Amino acid sequence: MSVSLKRDTAQKILRDGSISLLLYALPVLLLAAWLYITGDKPWLRPPVKPDIPVLKAVFENLSSWGLPVLTVGVGIAEFLLGLYKKKWTRNERILDIVCFIGPKVFIRPLIVYFTLKMLPLLLPGLKDVFAWVPLFWGFLIVAVADDLTQYWYHRLHHQVPFLWRFHRTHHSAPYMGMAMASRQNIIYTIFFSQIYLTAALVYLGLGYAALLVTGIKSLITMAAHSSIPWDKPLYSRKWLHPVAWVLERLISTPATHHAHHAASNDDGIGHYKGNFGNMFFLWDVVFGTGIITRKYPAAYGLEYYQREEWYAQFLWPIFKSKKVGSELSASGPEVADEEPGYVPPNAVYEEEDFIGKKYLYDLQ
Repeated sequence: MSVSLKRDTAQKILRDGSISLLLYALPVLLLAAWLYITGDKPWLRPPVKPDIPVLKAVFENLSSWGLPVLTVGVGIAEFLLGLYKKKWTRNERILDIVCFIGPKVFIRPLIVYFTLKMLPLLLPGLKDVFAWVPLFWGFLIVAVADDLTQYWYHRLHHQVPFLWRFHRTHHSAPYMGMAMASRQNIIYTIFFSQIYLTAALVYLGLGYAALLVTGIKSLITMAAHSSIPWDKPLYSRKWLHPVAWVLERLISTPATHHAHHAASNDDGIGHYKGNFGNMFFLWDVVFGTGIITRKYPAAYGLEYYQREEWYAQFLWPIFKSKKVGSELSASGPEVADEEPGYVPPNAVYEEEDFIGKKYLYDLQ
């Protein structure tokens, strides 16, 4: 990455970060305005837990065993439909399974457990301090805080070269679907901001709102990663175009998120250095980091992917790849396609320009 490009990126991050501070504060300011207009003082009343037992049971089960079961079910359907196109090799299978089981069974439960143990020491006397916040406002506050924080965590791992290799594993899969939805490097998972944020919000009394946000967000992100293009009917039926226009700007859809996992940006569809939104695509609209084409990329993954060993992709930098020149090898580059002289492996040279090393991309 050139010095000028680094400077431009840093300036954009600082500018967008300043705007984000206002976005974080917006739900709180709206709540304060609502309380002022209505004259309501809910903090003076005993906290009332939402009496929606069926809905609560649904989201509690979804957050525990429901989502993993649903993910496996959709994944089996994708596999039976042949949507992985024989790209799910033994190395990819092991990596996907380890990344699915490890964080859900060991890493995240341990992080949540120790975070909840530490919070009374870090924030003494603040347990349930916001339990009075009405459910609607709590949901809005948590939704913005949770998803905007993840947007930045995700974006920085693409725009700061040092961080890229901690997120690279999620983009190395040459396919989309439930098999790769949880595919992440262990360091990326351990420092995943949402785990700590959600635990803190539960401690502060916004647990039910956090439960709803987590459940809804999980369903949206799962649907966006799926290889089943459920959004295509919205584009093919004219009377549904207004619905599609709103939906694709509000939340992540398969078309917008698949573009983020494209192997190349050069077909006008792929946008792997943008479309960072997880639940809300709205952040990409606000910050100008997204594109919407309503089309799907021809190929997924990394065009320079060397099928690095599953343990190197999951445990880098604890274990490194033996593939020479890999980003995950002992002396590999931070970001391969930004190295001077980098030539895509699918480049096709024009005969008259071969000496000058100019190339065109073969998009087939």
